[in-house]
This record gives sequence, C-alpha cells and structure tokens, in this order.
Amino acid sequence: MNDHSEATSADTHEMASRIDTTRPHPARRYNYWLGGKDNFAADRASGDAIAAKFPGIRIGAQENRKFLRRAVTYLASEAGIEQFLDIGTGLPTADNTHEVAQRTAPQSKVVYVDNDPLVMVHARALLTSAEVGVTDYVEADLREPDKIMLEAARTLDFSQPVALMLVAVLHFIGDDDDPYGIVARLVDGLAPGSYLVISHATDEHLPEAVKAAFANMPDRPSFRDHEQVTRFFSGLQLVPPGVVSSVEWRVENEPGPRASVEDVATHCGVARKP
Repeated sequence: MNDHSEATSADTHEMASRIDTTRPHPARRYNYWLGGKDNFAADRASGDAIAAKFPGIRIGAQENRKFLRRAVTYLASEAGIEQFLDIGTGLPTADNTHEVAQRTAPQSKVVYVDNDPLVMVHARALLTSAEVGVTDYVEADLREPDKIMLEAARTLDFSQPVALMLVAVLHFIGDDDDPYGIVARLVDGLAPGSYLVISHATDEHLPEAVKAAFANMPDRPSFRDHEQVTRFFSGLQLVPPGVVSSVEWRVENEPGPRASVEDVATHCGVARKP
C-alpha cells in the first residue's frame, strides 16, 4: 500500500470539526442514494425531497456509478491509461476509481479531489492502493483548477497521459462560474493522449412538472442539454458511441436489465485529447 496523504488523528479531528451537518452536501446525498451510511439527517431529507419529485434519482445514481466503472475499465484496459485525476470524488463506495483501474493496471496512479471535509476524514479508505500503485487526495473545489493541477502534480506526471474524471460534478457548477473555462483550463494542462470523462445531469427527458419542482429548489443542479454537454468536449476526439445517456455508453457486455433514459436523466461521454 502506498499512502501519500494519510491523515493524522489531529488532522482527522480538525477535518471533522469543519463538517456542517445541518446543510446537505452533494457528496453525502449521493452516498445516501447509493445506500451508503456516510450521511446526515440534512442529506437524507434533501435526498428524499428530490426523490419525491424525481423517483428515478436513485436509479440514476446507481447507473452513473456503473458508467464510471465501464469508463475506467475502458481507459485502463483498452486505452492504456495509468493515471487518473478524479474530481468530485464523493465518499468511498464500491468500485472506486483506483479499485477499478488497478484490477487491470495495478501500477495505476489515482488522485482524488473533493471539497467535502468528510471525504478527507474517509481518505484512508480511498488511499488504500495496490502495492505497486499510488493514490493521493487533494481537498479542493472544482472551481480551483490551478490549485488542483498544482497539488495533483505531487503524484501524477502531467507530461504523460492522464484521465480527467468529472463524473456527476459539473452540474453543480453554475454558468456564472464559467464551467467551460474550468474544464478547458484542466484539459489544457493534460498531455496529448489524455482523456476527459464526463457525466452530467440533464432535464431534457424530465416531465414538465418535475422540471418545475427542480426550478424551485434552492440548490437545484445546473441541468444542461445534449448540445451543452457535448460542448465540454470541444477540440477532443469522442470515443464511440459519443455523448449518450449513461445507460447507453458501452453497455453491450453489462448483464442485467437496463434502466430507461428517462430514469437516469444523465448525459455522458469519454474523449481523447489529440
């Protein structure tokens, strides 16, 4: 095991003291939808309120996790990627990025990034790497691309290809925060042969009543349509089948029944930097 950022007891206590349990956080709410235990009453209440308006949200969270697994498997086994920068990591659950990557490529290096102090408290679980691999953790917000790239460079070699993972995080970045500029800044720092992985909530398939309910939420996601999500991949080479629903991306070999496009309400894609 190679742990670059193992927190001391004092560090963990300090991180825990900064956790606001009275306000819902997307990482903890997502953990709740996935059936995890690392969440608080405010996260569960918020999660239940959203699920009441959009019952497919739990299915969407599960399908999004499956997409992450398929994308990382493709990158590690077919594209030859051995470095991953996973921003908006969320709380540890089954099939974290390093676990999926290191099944195929045990030497893979993975840096996780999240802005929730609770994720840092659980970082030991995220940082349990294969013997020949490396994992690290950066506490930062996606709105801080320069900080992320600087700190991730402790572990990743940005002169070599890296997979930039932005899974279920960009819809928390409003237009006022220039999400396209943030993604462009991150991609600019990657070597040719790197990949960008995105999944993003959309309201294109939602009933009008559900759209109206989301519009009145104080922390509503910034839904984007197919064209807007595709724009994040400008200048990159999309991997077939392109930008599609998360239940349509390279699912040919996945067993079991598939959820509907309407249930998951998520666009996703993987693209290569030429």
